[in-house]
Amino acid sequence: MVRLHAFRDDALGEDDAVRLVERIRSGDVSASELIQAAVARTEAVNPALNGLAYEAFGRARKQASAPHPGFFAGVPTFIKDNVDVAGMPTMQGTDAWAPTPAHADGELARVFLATGLIPLGKTQLSEFGFSGAAEHPRIGPVRNPWNLDHTAGASSSGSAAFVAAGVVPMAHANDGGGSIRIPASCNGLVGLKPSRGRMPLDKHMRHMPLRVVHNGVVSRSVRDTAAFYREAERIWRSRRFPPIGDVTHPGAQRLTIAVITRSLFRESGPEVRELTLKTAALLEELGHRVQHLDSPPVPATFAEDFLLYYGLLGFAVVRNGRRMFGDSFDRSRLDNLTLGFERHAARNMHRLPLAIARLRAMRRRTARLFRTYDAVLTPTLADPPPAIGHFDPTADYEQIINRLVDWVAFTPLQNATGDPAISLPLAESAGGLPVGMMFSAAQGRERRLLELAYELEQARPWRRIQDGASGSR
Repeated sequence: MVRLHAFRDDALGEDDAVRLVERIRSGDVSASELIQAAVARTEAVNPALNGLAYEAFGRARKQASAPHPGFFAGVPTFIKDNVDVAGMPTMQGTDAWAPTPAHADGELARVFLATGLIPLGKTQLSEFGFSGAAEHPRIGPVRNPWNLDHTAGASSSGSAAFVAAGVVPMAHANDGGGSIRIPASCNGLVGLKPSRGRMPLDKHMRHMPLRVVHNGVVSRSVRDTAAFYREAERIWRSRRFPPIGDVTHPGAQRLTIAVITRSLFRESGPEVRELTLKTAALLEELGHRVQHLDSPPVPATFAEDFLLYYGLLGFAVVRNGRRMFGDSFDRSRLDNLTLGFERHAARNMHRLPLAIARLRAMRRRTARLFRTYDAVLTPTLADPPPAIGHFDPTADYEQIINRLVDWVAFTPLQNATGDPAISLPLAESAGGLPVGMMFSAAQGRERRLLELAYELEQARPWRRIQDGASGSR
């Protein structure tokens, strides 16, 4: 097993973003030094990880000389390549059209960059974020720094791989079926998918029939994630929810937490089930009340309804590609999952209205659950990260989708309901790969999840990729 990380004795060191802010303010390090160190780290690991979609090193160096004011002013980061950043192309994880720079920042970038973070460029994702693994037939796979033979997850794969490898302390991610939480689990990171409406969306995501996509970050520490949401809501705040505020320590309240190891589709793998039960035991040791449930509150129609909704998104891309992306759009360069979604929707278009109605109704089911429980614990994924090639994009659609449904069994529920959920790197497989544990809560309860995350981080500190890494380089 070969791990790959970029941690070294440079300006970035092993610090998280909050610590880097402290060092900048004390004069111990400059923004320019941090950016240069992050560029060097990117160049060192990207040839193996393949996480970089667009390089903006020169722009980042220029910005470092006069960082945008904000809490994170001068801290290096990356932005996932499915949101618009002025002057950078938005390629959505594909090469199906000629790249052209965006004319203006999208809604998300305006808020994200106003925190002071400086992007080194944009990161790779699975095509249109449709797959749980980024393995494009021409762009190539994004590899897991904990083991280069395994997937980094998706769709926020490049962001997660770079944060885990120590290139930057925190990076943008977004989640339409688990795409913050899946790569957080695979790469040993903190990944909070916020409540629907907590963060702004770019125009093309706002106009979806059901807003399943949620913006956020992946980070190596709970306090970085908490600080990002604190700063983001100072810039842009939804009035639908109470503010998250400044969460800096564990909560005092003892919670009633449901534990579920079986999804609608299957029981989690034996190893992951055992790790989830060990996490439940830790919660009990900490004084929380734990109750085991047989299955989530999900109807038998949920899986097919969610797949059909994604089919609609694929249908829109394939049928409207030239209008959306320009005359250079070439559908023959799309991968088999995207094309399979389009065919699936075309055959089942008559079923879409009822499917969307049932997905919208899912929130009422979880709302009832959260009247009894403060939070729900499940594994983030049903099994540890598989090897590169398991989600081969050149395989038949049926093989790809069956393997995805089997693995990504727990995360889509919160995209349908809009509930917040966080993946925490609390476990490790026998093969040495990170295994995330996921906690969900009622809409607007991100503060509760962050307080619980602080407590668990203190009780069982995350394993670090740079510690005791046999074969690392």
